[in-house]
Amino acid sequence: MPSSSTGNPLPGLRFRQRFPLLALIIERFVLSLVLLFAVSILIFGGLEALPGDFATTYLGQSATPQAVANIRQDLGLDRPVTTRYVEWLGNAVQGDFGTSWASKNSVSEQIGKRLGNSLFLAGFAALISVPLAVALGMLSVHFRNRMPDKIINVISLAAISLPEFFIGYLLIMFFAVKLGVATFPATVYDSMGFVERLKAITLPTATLVLVVLAHMMRMTRAAILSVMSSAYMETAELKGLGAFRSIVKHAAPNALAPIINVVALNLAYLVVGVVVVEVVFVYPGMGQYMVDAVTVRDMPVVQACGLIFAAVYIFLNMIADILAIVANPRLRHPR
Repeated sequence: MPSSSTGNPLPGLRFRQRFPLLALIIERFVLSLVLLFAVSILIFGGLEALPGDFATTYLGQSATPQAVANIRQDLGLDRPVTTRYVEWLGNAVQGDFGTSWASKNSVSEQIGKRLGNSLFLAGFAALISVPLAVALGMLSVHFRNRMPDKIINVISLAAISLPEFFIGYLLIMFFAVKLGVATFPATVYDSMGFVERLKAITLPTATLVLVVLAHMMRMTRAAILSVMSSAYMETAELKGLGAFRSIVKHAAPNALAPIINVVALNLAYLVVGVVVVEVVFVYPGMGQYMVDAVTVRDMPVVQACGLIFAAVYIFLNMIADILAIVANPRLRHPR
């Protein structure tokens, strides 16, 4: 065991022994920051490595070399890559993502508006999919190997197999084009009322729900089935406790750790996965904003959107790890 010269454990080890849960949380937080830093390097470096630049795209094929050089100088593209990265990261930490090359507007202000739209869409989809997935998972376990269980599994497998854009186009074709009962495109604006917003996001929400619901439901089913084979569950059934009641009262709470983990991971996917859905439904969120910026090589916008999506995904994964540790005491004392 590592120790100091006096034979006592090192301070870091003593802290871990006294506060194992807090030590693990701090460790996950530090690892998340390191990962986000590495991702920022990949985002900035990857965009720099792409062929061509904004100046050429903006001026067109007939641009003179002098005009291209002038724009590159105005945008600071003639400076070293490392200098621009350090400046960009320092400003990003303070919430300043610079100015859009294409629109000349503040990237932070535009992201502030669109991020709210994306979080509203992802949050409403999570509000529907999470409780529905847990309920369907418990229902599938209750009727395991019977017709309801088989129907749920077949539908979930079909939903997992289909990509988001295909599901979205199917919903548009049936509910917006043929039946005319849904809104397309999914346009929202600041003065729109809450009920009108819900109507506008019905189809993109349904798409996201179908995408993540199947995975959460199947993982919930697997976690509960794993607990159902335990000795105490057999004892509960022998005491006369009903099958569904034993699932709700004993199996589901003991399967909480893996359920929480998969829910948190799917919430992370919801936030990042809105990119494709927003493009399909022309929804004014972060995903649509980033795709529009990619088409004109507006690098400040692409870098900002990529970093924010990465930060949200890493943060929610960190929350998933922490909740799994809190829900499962065995994870606090790894051997």
